[in-house]
Amino acid sequence: MSAKILLVSASMGSGHTQAARAIQTALESQHQQPAVSQLVDFMAGQNSYLNTLVKDAYLKMIDMFPDMYDLLYRLSQMPLPGSKVQSLLAIAMKRSMLTLINTHRPDAIICTHPFPCGAAAYLKRTRRINVPLIGVITDFAIHRLWCYNETDLYFVATPELKHQLAVQGIAPNRIYATGIPVGPKFCRRPEPFEQAAIRRELGFANNDPVVLMMGGGLGMGDLEQAVHTIDTLPLPLNLIVVAGRNATLRRNLTAKAEALIHPVKVLGYTRHIPELMSAANLLITKPGALTISEALSVQLPMLLYQAIPGQEEENAAYLARKGAALWIENTHTLASSVYELITTPERLNYMREMASMLGRPAAAKAIATTVWQKLSPAEAAVSR
Repeated sequence: MSAKILLVSASMGSGHTQAARAIQTALESQHQQPAVSQLVDFMAGQNSYLNTLVKDAYLKMIDMFPDMYDLLYRLSQMPLPGSKVQSLLAIAMKRSMLTLINTHRPDAIICTHPFPCGAAAYLKRTRRINVPLIGVITDFAIHRLWCYNETDLYFVATPELKHQLAVQGIAPNRIYATGIPVGPKFCRRPEPFEQAAIRRELGFANNDPVVLMMGGGLGMGDLEQAVHTIDTLPLPLNLIVVAGRNATLRRNLTAKAEALIHPVKVLGYTRHIPELMSAANLLITKPGALTISEALSVQLPMLLYQAIPGQEEENAAYLARKGAALWIENTHTLASSVYELITTPERLNYMREMASMLGRPAAAKAIATTVWQKLSPAEAAVSR
């Protein structure tokens, strides 16, 4: 009998949903009995009007009051304020989670965002449900809002995070350092002839370095100004700019592209990020965990800028410390940093080697395999 698994994401950016989708694909490709999985957005209006209000407030705060968000992020990490925030959020969101569970009747719940995980943990603590609960932490840092004794399994990005989560009181045998799940197309770096073919398809008729610029699925960050800054560089370059769902940004960049010195390909939201990363020599991006995990998987060096206070700053600090990325906290150094990297091939090669060591392209498969074994230990033992 197949297991029914409910994957619960949150559309606070696109990364949490991409991680859930990668796990769903891996679950459904299992050679043993496949899981029957359903992916839902916990913050969607049809699930909860309150959750949608929380999402809108979160996005507006990041855009207009980043220092306030930074303060709230750090306060919620502290033991006493953090536990109060945990409880308030869980209680506020428990009803929409219970509705989802009653609708889908899952054999297990996998959450890629702490809000639904907290709501489900509250329901388990108050004995409203008794369903295995699994948390997939999609950052290179542990926030207190992820930590619940009722969560049966955790999957984290690195061994260091496994230790940090254990310090928060989670039993180490419930924590697996698999990496952050990415889609199957990120499982390898293409050969040079494949890379050349992708560049030709993008309309680049030369062999000049390709710089890929991204602002996440929402097209956040001042990408337009960044493009103009990099365009001033006296270097042969090709630029790819992904504006995400920011239609205004895409229109503005497209209208100005012909006036730029360097060839520029402007795209909106696209499912061809694996191909774009494969074509690039350098990625310039906000340090969203999914984007940087995808880049690590294809061994693409990164220049990180305009990090959202809190988790993105911690993501950037981790990658810079490991040598796979350069993190610039001041955008005034953007042009000089790009110039330094592009004109120093040995630096890019070193960053590529570090990315190769950190990348975990098989994370989704590892998560799916472990979930299956924990849900059906007898069947899993027979299939091995």
